[in-house]
Amino acid sequence: MTSRTLVMGVVNVTPDSFSDGGQWFETDVAIAHGRTLLEQGADIVDVGGESTRPGAERVPEREELDRVIPVVEAMTGRGAQVSVDTMRAAVADAALAAGAGLINDVSGGLADPDMPGVLAAHGARYVLSHWRGHSDVMTGRAVYTDVTAEVLAELSDRVRAIRAAGVRADQIVLDPGLGFAKNAKHNWRLLADLDQVKALGYPVLIGASRKRFLGQILAEAGAESLPAFRDRATAAVSALAAAKGVWAVRVHDVAGSVDAIRVAQAWREAENER
Repeated sequence: MTSRTLVMGVVNVTPDSFSDGGQWFETDVAIAHGRTLLEQGADIVDVGGESTRPGAERVPEREELDRVIPVVEAMTGRGAQVSVDTMRAAVADAALAAGAGLINDVSGGLADPDMPGVLAAHGARYVLSHWRGHSDVMTGRAVYTDVTAEVLAELSDRVRAIRAAGVRADQIVLDPGLGFAKNAKHNWRLLADLDQVKALGYPVLIGASRKRFLGQILAEAGAESLPAFRDRATAAVSALAAAKGVWAVRVHDVAGSVDAIRVAQAWREAENER
């Protein structure tokens, strides 16, 4: 495993993404965008066919497959490392058969009980996120007494469950699920407590890119706060997360985070030379 924090570039093959409003929805356009992200330095391309923004409605399984699989086949056919952002075991199974090497499941296996079996069968890497429910209910479940302690406990429960289903420890990556059943205060607390998340003993993925809590701090400073204007704030989070030694960051603007991680890496190396 590289000592450098990896950059996972997002390709939303959806008409209703919060971050780009469906800009990459058409298959050919999505494939071209994925190639651009790779040229900009993405280590992994994360392809998703279902929006998980607050309030989003679920799409039929067949439609998700039709959106995702052609993009996966095109990207892996060119040697790209591909992740698929899905909560469905059938989509994960088809994506892995098409050449994807990683499944990014924002539900941590809770949305589909067949997910662990698919992962165990393929032996694929798995991003297990903290989750408390689908987009239509998650905002109301952002209630915690101690967000870090509760998120860590719930992640640990999910790890035990998927390990019992045959998924190996070395397949697992953890994601604290920023924005999923969490408000801005919860997100910042989890970022401040990244060392505790890492202490669970698994690689960690951080997905803060263009999220609402970044827009809130920009708005408070009088800056433009719509999703497309949050990339510099995202790069700042990428640098800080990389300085903490996370495994990867998931971002929409790859170039900015690649540069930010280079700076963080140089800083860490200088500190290690003391």
